[in-house]
Amino acid sequence: MADKRLPLVIELGTEELPPKALDDLAGAFARGVVEGLEKRGVAADYASARTYASPRRLAVHIADVAVAQPEQNVERRGPAVAASLGADGEPSKALVGFAQSCGVEVSALEKLETDKGSWFVFRAVKPGQPTAALLPEIVTEALKALPIPKAMRWGNREDSFVRPVHTLLMLHGADIVEGEILGLKSGRLSSGHRFHHPKPVHVADADSWLDALRHAHVIADPAARRQRVRDEVARVATGGIPRLSEGLLDEIANLTEWPVAIACTFEREFLEVPPEALVTTMETNQKFVPVFDAEGRLTEHFIGVANIESRDPAEIRKGYERVIRPRFADAKFFWDEDLKTPLADYQDGLKNVTYQQSLGSLWDKTVRVAELARVIANRVGVDAGQATHAAALSKCDLLTRMVGEFPELQGVMGRYYATRQGIAAEVADALDSFYQPRFGGDAIAAGKVGQVLAVAERLDTLAGIFAVGLKPSGNKDPFALRRAALGLARTLIEGGLDIDLRATLTEAFELVPEAALIAGVKPGKDGKAPAVDIGARRRELGDEVHAFVLDRLRGYYADQGYSADQFEAVLAVTPATLPDFDRRLRAVGEFARRDEAASLAAANKRVANILRKQAEEANALPIPGTVDPAHFEVDAERELHAALDAARADTRALLASGDYTGTLARLAALQAPVDRFFDDVLVNADDPAVRANRLALLAQLKASFGAIADISRL
Repeated sequence: MADKRLPLVIELGTEELPPKALDDLAGAFARGVVEGLEKRGVAADYASARTYASPRRLAVHIADVAVAQPEQNVERRGPAVAASLGADGEPSKALVGFAQSCGVEVSALEKLETDKGSWFVFRAVKPGQPTAALLPEIVTEALKALPIPKAMRWGNREDSFVRPVHTLLMLHGADIVEGEILGLKSGRLSSGHRFHHPKPVHVADADSWLDALRHAHVIADPAARRQRVRDEVARVATGGIPRLSEGLLDEIANLTEWPVAIACTFEREFLEVPPEALVTTMETNQKFVPVFDAEGRLTEHFIGVANIESRDPAEIRKGYERVIRPRFADAKFFWDEDLKTPLADYQDGLKNVTYQQSLGSLWDKTVRVAELARVIANRVGVDAGQATHAAALSKCDLLTRMVGEFPELQGVMGRYYATRQGIAAEVADALDSFYQPRFGGDAIAAGKVGQVLAVAERLDTLAGIFAVGLKPSGNKDPFALRRAALGLARTLIEGGLDIDLRATLTEAFELVPEAALIAGVKPGKDGKAPAVDIGARRRELGDEVHAFVLDRLRGYYADQGYSADQFEAVLAVTPATLPDFDRRLRAVGEFARRDEAASLAAANKRVANILRKQAEEANALPIPGTVDPAHFEVDAERELHAALDAARADTRALLASGDYTGTLARLAALQAPVDRFFDDVLVNADDPAVRANRLALLAQLKASFGAIADISRL
């Protein structure tokens, strides 16, 4: 019986599910069902499990699932034989009780011999349960484990779910799996399209479920529905090239069961408004697809995707055009009104907007960022006047009408307003680009002024929020400091901004108000705030943020193929600037691929251990700063010394120019003399002068590699 397998489909019909959560809900439901079957030992082709979902259903289909569990061998160990039989051989009460608990007589028990003695044991073969009997519990467990942030109740039942449920279909082959879940008895009835097929859909068996729904105008396969959206948008596209992002595609597909595209237009006068505002309205608020011309300019065309194949598409078109017009009119009004006020005039208003209680207003933050921008700009050769000007205007667009209505346009609108008001292009672009990278995979700011402002902004954010004691904890990061730290690091590295990160962090903490530094100190056990050494606290926090930023780089470089050992090798020498860190790591990565790398890494580790043990000795001889050839006793010493001197001479200019790859390539030639040295030379010679001279030679070898990274960590 357990060998027989049949296709299985489980579908929960609901009210419209939240589109942004639909994919996660569907995936979690399918995983829960598969894991439930696996846990109970039900044989199935789990690789064939398919996740299905639409706005009004969650479902999973598995190509073949056993109709029952396999037989199970049961073994229960009872009391020890020696303690279970009396002198007359009669069973003890404990043995009788054990047999009764197993449902057999004492005579049916067997004996188990072990190295610790003999035990009574009950053995039996238990038939597997029918899969149909297990499924209601499996499905219930899967539903309870769904990532539902806030469940709702309906009717007079105590059950809760993300949305009210109306149908429950469970078919194993052609048979209904009997059960009751969320107050619904299972059956073979599904629901069709709300308008095209409002009647129940009869499903003959598990394999015909998908086709039965398609006949009822429901595309239950999310991938097929996404493809239909793409095809529909392409079918009706006129007047340009539609831009259908993956995020918008997912939302449209999760809002429709039978998507049908409708081509629409709006009045050309609205194109005077910055396109980002119009596109945001179309994509975010209305789920419409914008259309661009061949040069990438927004056109007056857009595409809506309906959840119905209407007999009168013109009416749907009118509705879409009617609903977008007032939002575009609002955007145009905001744009026209905002242009009447110079950006700089909003600076006074920033004084009335609190950034953080202990850190002051947005204007206070702006002043700190402007000072940091000035310092950084001077160090990297960027126009400091432009950098401070950009910093002074960087928060002003937050008070405009447009950003008040569309917060996601902060920075974008600042750039447009600055450009219209004749502000230098480098400054205007920086008002937008300093927010970059806005998300994973986003580029850093393209212009140098924007890069300087991006660094200054993130330095102040990290310093201020760490100072007040609100650093990330576990999964909690309300100020997105991890993203800020990675954005800071990426901007320094990819922008080639060679500034001393630790020193610049010190300057950022110097600008943080003392009240904020004190506010972040936890009270003692007596509930009183301890005395705070402001200078020491700034140094401590600077070290903490420095380590925090470097830690963000682990994943950044792991994604590029660098190993943890390579990262640690460079981290051990703590380069002052992140571009320098990057150059060293890339050089180490190149070196690690060389044939000589493993041998030289092992040799460096051996050298490090020798020198460490020497330093730990109570009466250790001081290691000379120079090597004296007069103390050489064997040729291997002379060869290594000559090879090392030549390599140091050859790499002096390479090191000075930051050519770490070339330096390590030259040092790799030391493999043969290094190996020969350790084969032929006893470092701890009896003669103290010889021993000290050999240690000095090894110290020079270690220093040559250590000028780039700690190769011993590879």
